[in-house]
Amino acid sequence: MGEFGSLGIFLVVALLFPVMALGPAFLLQPKQPSPQKYIPYECGVDPIGSPYVQFRAGYFLYALLFIVFDIETVFLYPWAVEFQMLGLFALLEMFVFVGILALGLGYAWRKGDLTWR
Repeated sequence: MGEFGSLGIFLVVALLFPVMALGPAFLLQPKQPSPQKYIPYECGVDPIGSPYVQFRAGYFLYALLFIVFDIETVFLYPWAVEFQMLGLFALLEMFVFVGILALGLGYAWRKGDLTWR
């Protein structure tokens, strides 16, 4: 089977599974297009105005901050699980990591980016 045989089998299964799941549905679906089906649907009400909606940049900032601190949690959890074995050096490295994130949070806070306007 070789060194990468199991990886090849996994790749083949990963590619075939969605095709086997969605392929029959695509082939067997009823296809009767009509102009009524192409109208945008919005909670049972015909849409009024342009479908383009511009979001404020503040929403994206909150999303990025969430992602940063979510990634921090992903890094902190395995570190906390193996804390006893890692020793003092890993403790200092984690303080540096959390300190850099705290500096970034402090910068965003001081700049006023965390106030909801």
